[in-house]
Amino acid sequence: MSPNAFIGRTKPPTDDELSAQLGAARALWDELLTELALPIQEWNSYSPKAGWSLKLKLGKRTIVYLAPCHGSFRVAFVLGAKAVEAARQCKLSKAVMKIIDEAPRYPEGTGVRFEITARKDLAAVKKLAEVKLAN
Repeated sequence: MSPNAFIGRTKPPTDDELSAQLGAARALWDELLTELALPIQEWNSYSPKAGWSLKLKLGKRTIVYLAPCHGSFRVAFVLGAKAVEAARQCKLSKAVMKIIDEAPRYPEGTGVRFEITARKDLAAVKKLAEVKLAN
């Protein structure tokens, strides 16, 4: 996966900086934000070495993380056991199911991550967001 575009930064990226790094993927980023329509968007960085990510939340609950890269972005979900089982029942591609099956397991859930480089990648993100919201 591509590295975070904002490693080493102590402040969140500006809108212009985000556009410059995402390039053509900015349209996909904006489309995803519009489609998910989650009310809380918070920039977060655990350390300058990690870079910055945008947390999309409903109340106190984080639904998905978006991490800007150069020309693409990563999405990350932490899915509980019920959400993983619900994802298995959805019509997700074999490639996405492989990512879920091979994802690391943490006490808080299964850490599912993948990179968004094309519009076709958004369908799985939207479906997993629905699963996360329902479970």
